[in-house]
Amino acid sequence: MLIMRRLVDRKTLRVLFAASALALAAGGAMIIAGPARAQSEPTAPAFLSDRLSVELLGQGPDVIFIPGFASSREVWRAQAERLAVTHRVHLVQLSGFAAQPWVHGDGPFLQPAIDGLAAYIRQAGLQQPAVIGHSMGGLTALMLAQQHPDLVDRVMSVDSLPFFSALYGPTTTAETVRPFADQAVTMMLNADPDSFRAGQAMGAAGMARDPATQAAMVEWAVASDRQALAAAMREVMTTDVRPQLAAMTTPVWAVYAADEDGGAPAALADAMWTREYAGLPGVHLVRVDGSRHFIMADQPERMAEQIDAFLAE
Repeated sequence: MLIMRRLVDRKTLRVLFAASALALAAGGAMIIAGPARAQSEPTAPAFLSDRLSVELLGQGPDVIFIPGFASSREVWRAQAERLAVTHRVHLVQLSGFAAQPWVHGDGPFLQPAIDGLAAYIRQAGLQQPAVIGHSMGGLTALMLAQQHPDLVDRVMSVDSLPFFSALYGPTTTAETVRPFADQAVTMMLNADPDSFRAGQAMGAAGMARDPATQAAMVEWAVASDRQALAAAMREVMTTDVRPQLAAMTTPVWAVYAADEDGGAPAALADAMWTREYAGLPGVHLVRVDGSRHFIMADQPERMAEQIDAFLAE
C-alpha cells in the first residue's frame, strides 16, 4: 500500500514516514458533532475513547471513512461533505496521528483500533455500515470485515494491499521483513525534528500530485506522536491478512492508483493488485490513472464516481 513505485529503493522507508497505512484502536470513540450538511443534526450516543474519535455529518445510510498512517480525517473531508447530503457519514480520527493525543507508549496499535471501531459500530447502533479506508485505513477495514463480518456491509480499500510488505517482492513474508520494519522504526524514533520534517517533505512528493495535500501530509506527520507512528508502522509492515481473504463474504472494492509521471506505472499497479487480491472471491478492482497514493486528492471526481458506484451496488 502507500505508493507502489520503486519497490525496494531508498525511498521506500521515507514513504512509510509520510501518509497512510492501516489501523484503529481499542475501547471506542469520542463523538464530535460535525457541521450539519443535511436536513437535521446527526445524533449518536456518547462514546468516549483514548483510541479514536468520530465526527458525524448528515443523515441517511451509514458510511464510515478511515484515514491512513499519520493522516488526519481531513483527508476525507471533501468526500464526506459531498456524501452527507444523502448519507450519515462517520469521519474517524485515529489517536496518535495528526496532533491527536496518544497515551499508549509503544503498545499495540492495530488490533486495539479494530476492536474500538467494532465497539463504536455496536454502541452507536449502526446497521452494517459501508466502510471506506485509505491505505492503513483500508487494511483496517479489511481486518474489521474479516473479524466481524456481521458488522460491515461492504468495504472499499483505497490504494491499500492486504500485505503492505508485498511491495518488497512476492516472496516477502512477515518474518523476513521484520528486520526492515525494526530499522524503519529506529530511524523514525531517532530522527531529530528537522530531519524528520525533511524526510516527510521528500516522501510527500511521491504520495500526492496535489501540492496542498503534500503540505498537509507533512504537517500531519510532524504533529503525530512518534511512538504511535512507530507502533503502527511496525504492525503495518508485518501484518499479512492474505490467508484470511478466501473466507471473506463481505463485498470488497479495491481502488488503486497509477501514474505514469512519477507514480506507479499502470502495468505494474495492475499486476500487483491482481496478484495480492487473487485470494479474495469476487473482489472488484478499479485502477485510477493520473494519481499517486492519495487518490481522493489527486483525482477527486474519479474518487467520487467510484464511491457512488460502490455505495449503489
